[in-house]
Amino acid sequence: MVDVLGGRRLLTRDGAWVEAEAALQNKVVALYFAAGRCASSRDFAPLLCRFYAELVAEARTPAPFEVVFVSADGSEQEMLDFMRELHGAWLALPFDDPLRHELRTRYHISVTPRLVVVKPSGEVITDKGRKQVRERGLACFQNWVEAANIFQNFSG
Repeated sequence: MVDVLGGRRLLTRDGAWVEAEAALQNKVVALYFAAGRCASSRDFAPLLCRFYAELVAEARTPAPFEVVFVSADGSEQEMLDFMRELHGAWLALPFDDPLRHELRTRYHISVTPRLVVVKPSGEVITDKGRKQVRERGLACFQNWVEAANIFQNFSG
């Protein structure tokens, strides 16, 4: 995903900026296409929070994983409210970044929420990340890491 987001800054839930390259280097990235006004997005966000927390935020050794929220909200304020209310400590593409729309087209997003898991190159590992997280929990992550061909010795 560094190939796609390189040179961009991403936003944290707390409003800080991070460089995409530094944050996403050698990681499996899950693009989370969602909107706060969407009931399904609001339903899935807490599950994704737990998934992310167990892999990254609370893990003794954080997994090579990052979520990047790509908002489908109607305004920047809606996006920020959704992030503060229900999101984990992951990153977001700024609301005014035109890449938001390009990514929706590139990954064929017509409904939300969608969790598209990608390799560092931006190539899709799965566009069914939401279903896999719901059905398999943390077990799906090992498959994603293997498909991404990055940290072969991760043993979540």
